[in-house]
Amino acid sequence: MGRGRRGLLDELSVLPWPVGAAVGVIGYFGIRYGIPALFATQAGPLARAFTGGMFVPLAWLFLGMCLVAATVSFFNARHRRRLLDTRTGLESIAAVGWRDFERLVGEAFRRQGYAVEETGLGGADGGIDLVLRRDGRRILVQCKQWRRTDVPVNVVREMYGLLAHHKADAVKIAALGGFTRDAARFAAGKPIELIHGSVLLAMVRSVQASGATTGTPARVEPAFRNAEPRARATPACPRCGESMVERTNRQTGSAFWGCSAFPRCRGTQ
Repeated sequence: MGRGRRGLLDELSVLPWPVGAAVGVIGYFGIRYGIPALFATQAGPLARAFTGGMFVPLAWLFLGMCLVAATVSFFNARHRRRLLDTRTGLESIAAVGWRDFERLVGEAFRRQGYAVEETGLGGADGGIDLVLRRDGRRILVQCKQWRRTDVPVNVVREMYGLLAHHKADAVKIAALGGFTRDAARFAAGKPIELIHGSVLLAMVRSVQASGATTGTPARVEPAFRNAEPRARATPACPRCGESMVERTNRQTGSAFWGCSAFPRCRGTQ
């Protein structure tokens, strides 16, 4: 994914903390006892020199560094859990920084059974923020913490290009607000899921109910004033669940909602 080279401890710090601890313990015994035992089978003064206690400090150093990585992983995981579990509405989601917004979205997907990689490639302006893996599929995710502006079609086009470039299976764009009609039209029929603010909030509340809670009763906050109208303005198709677009009956001139995946899906509302 082009993240740049990362060391072993960097990799361990983003894995579940028991992995880092286990690697440290295995490495400790391998360095302290395994390597000297290997040299003991060799002949010569140099081999005998390596059978002493010279590997003991190195073994302890490796174990300590792995435990530090495991500790970082533990506290990062706890931060992500608390970050998600303490959200009570769109206002509280909007109150976090853009980096925590990415962590929050990643934690929501993690509780849905995805393996989540935080790439750090997106930054505040966009790009690939998360990579999801489940059932052999790889999904690219971009997080947009735009409060009052709908995500335009050029952002969706960019992610569609990254989908082909990285040979991923699908793309998800999670936005705190919504998407323009052109963006919805472009995504129609493609492996692109547009997650509106109201849908994101519903996902967060769903995994809060199914996951561990902090034990603090949630205080219900009002959502953005324009969040509910936007959610009503772009309903989901009752047949396939894709976003719908406003269409006009050519004979009567009356407006109605049609599925954005038409003609694959002919759902109306």
